[in-house]
Formats: sequence, C-alpha cells, structure tokens
Amino acid sequence: MRKIIVISDSFKGSLSSSAIAQMAEDVIRQFYPRCRVIGLPVADGGEGTVECFLEAVGGQRVTAPVTGPWGEPVEAAYARMGDTAVVEMAAAAGLPMVGQRLDPSQTTTYGVGQLLRHAVEQGAKHLVLGLGGSATNDGGCGAAAAMGVMFRNTAGKVFTPVGATLGDIASIDCTEAKALLDGVTVEVMCDIDNPLCGERGAAAVFGPQKGADAAMVRQLDDGLAHLARVIQRDLHGSVADLPGAGAAGGFGGGAAAFFGAALRPGIEVVLDLVRFDKQLEGCDLVLTGEGRMDGQSLGGKVPIGVSRRAKRKNVPVVAIVGVTGSGIEPVYDEGITAVFTTNREALPFEAIRHRGEADYRRTLTDLMRYTKAVRAFSD
Repeated sequence: MRKIIVISDSFKGSLSSSAIAQMAEDVIRQFYPRCRVIGLPVADGGEGTVECFLEAVGGQRVTAPVTGPWGEPVEAAYARMGDTAVVEMAAAAGLPMVGQRLDPSQTTTYGVGQLLRHAVEQGAKHLVLGLGGSATNDGGCGAAAAMGVMFRNTAGKVFTPVGATLGDIASIDCTEAKALLDGVTVEVMCDIDNPLCGERGAAAVFGPQKGADAAMVRQLDDGLAHLARVIQRDLHGSVADLPGAGAAGGFGGGAAAFFGAALRPGIEVVLDLVRFDKQLEGCDLVLTGEGRMDGQSLGGKVPIGVSRRAKRKNVPVVAIVGVTGSGIEPVYDEGITAVFTTNREALPFEAIRHRGEADYRRTLTDLMRYTKAVRAFSD
C-alpha cells in the first residue's frame, strides 16, 4: 500500500472524525510503515465544522466579536483558506449556546451575519456556510440584517426580525447586501431537504427540539410562510418549497433568497474544498464510514459522497461503520467495495459508546491483516 485516504464521518456520541483519522493512521502504519496516509476529517456543517476544515486543509482561524443567539456579546471563529472563508452558524447561534433558555421565537442569527460580513470585509470571495445545530427560527433574517438587508414593517420602520416577528415584515430591500456580496459566491452546507414551512418545514420538524410548543410552532410556521410570500414579491424568488430551505430554522431558504446561495450536500462541499478528486491520484484505498449505515445513507451521507467520486477513479472504498441497518445493498453500486462493522457483539449503543476507539482499532487491524495476506498471496 503506497497511499491510503481516511475520510470518515464521526460516530455520533462515540468517535469524532478527527479521532478516526488519527487512529487509522496509527494502525495502518503498523502494517505499511512507508504508506502515505492522508487523514481528511469531515463535518456536516454543524458544530466543529471550522475545526475540521482547519485540520484537513490548514488555513487561519479568525476570531471576531459578534452577537450571540440572545443578543449577548460572544467571541466566534471562522476558518480562512486563501480567498475562502468557512463559517458555521453554530458558532454564533448554536443550540448549546442557549442552555436552558430555549425559545426559537426570540433567538437571532444576527451574529452569523456578522461573521460572514467580517470575512467579506477581510477579502473573502467565497463563503461556505455550515447550517446545523441552530437555536433559531428566524429564516436567516438576523444574518441578512447584519449583511445589510433592510426589513421594514407596515409603518416603514427598519427592524431585525426574529421568529415571532416574521409576520411583521412588510418589505425587503437587499440593495446594500448585494453590493457587499458583489463578486462573492456563497455555498451552504445543507444535508436535509425539508421545505421552509408546512408539515415538513423548519418549525414543525425542528421547532420542538429548540423549545417550541404547539402554539409556537404554528406561529413560527405562519411567520415563515409570510416571509416566503414577501420574498417572492420583493425579491422575485420562490423558496417555500426549495429543498433544504427549512434547514436551521429556515436559514437555508433565507441564504438562498438574501445571499443568492447555492444549497449543497455538506459532503460535496467538503470534497471540493479538500480537493478530494486530486487526492485520489495514486491512491490504493479509501477508508470511510459513519456511525450507522442503512438505506438513508444513500441520501448523500459521507460514505456515499466519497464512494461516488472514488468510483470514477477506480479506487476501492471500504466503509467501517458502527452498525448496519436494512437497505444497504445499493451502496455497493455506488462504489463501496465492502462494509465492516465495529459492533461485533450486536450490543446496544449505550453499552459500547465508551469503547468506540478500541472497537474501531480492532476492526481496522483485522482489515489490514487481511490486505497483507491477500497481497502476499497475490505475490
């Protein structure tokens, strides 16, 4: 083995993507000391996205004082690599930041917009925005206001909408934001396809986990529906049924409407930024994985995004996963050569979560033993 790429999703609650990359390199080198092992940690756009990109491709960690989800001053960071800036909304509007003070009708994404604006004013020409783990339901209006979008109520007064006041928006003016973003492209890491509002919308599906009761869910959903109508009238764009518009409290739809952002599966954005196609040159094996592989993995999860690209280069892909569920058979058609599970005893998650590292090492060690035997036999 001359070159192996390790690019695995985290095993939620057990192993981080970075830890997997480090462990894999250690195990591989025991069997192939001269092998070039490239570890590429990945994240889905939520908390930890910035650190994963910095570890995978290097760059600069930039900090800035911004507004937190309740309007409090916080220090947040984003990653800068050349003219690209990676911002995770969780850094300024994440659910862990509110503690027990859960109320998506009042929290704001304003600080996320401040981070984006800081990056642009510092010369960034390509913004990557990770949506995940939000405490908000303002349709991204807070972030848009920080970027210069003006929202007016029926009295003509400019204000910054939150979830509870989306219905007060009478007009939207993006003139200043468009000028700020002139020559700047915006990509959004978005791994869900929920629409902005309705039964599968931001409020109905994700509002309760942010603290919304049934009455608040209805209020938030009505507000997002109203926002979509004003966007269609003033900005001439339809976001209500846009797949992914419901991500992060409607921020997906807001980013598309206010910033002209493209919503893409997170793994596709990651693979482009780490130049994965180039990394595949001369590669003998790709190791990928996730905590659970089942039929839903085909919807754009890390292993499938990785295997589809590796397949084009005829590079074999092995997935090491925590457990497997039903419906994984089609993954082999997507370029995955084999799937191995670390949970060999079929124990419940709570019983094995704290031994994830040992189980992963054991599984990868056996895989490396097998490759050595096969190569020896072939010789």
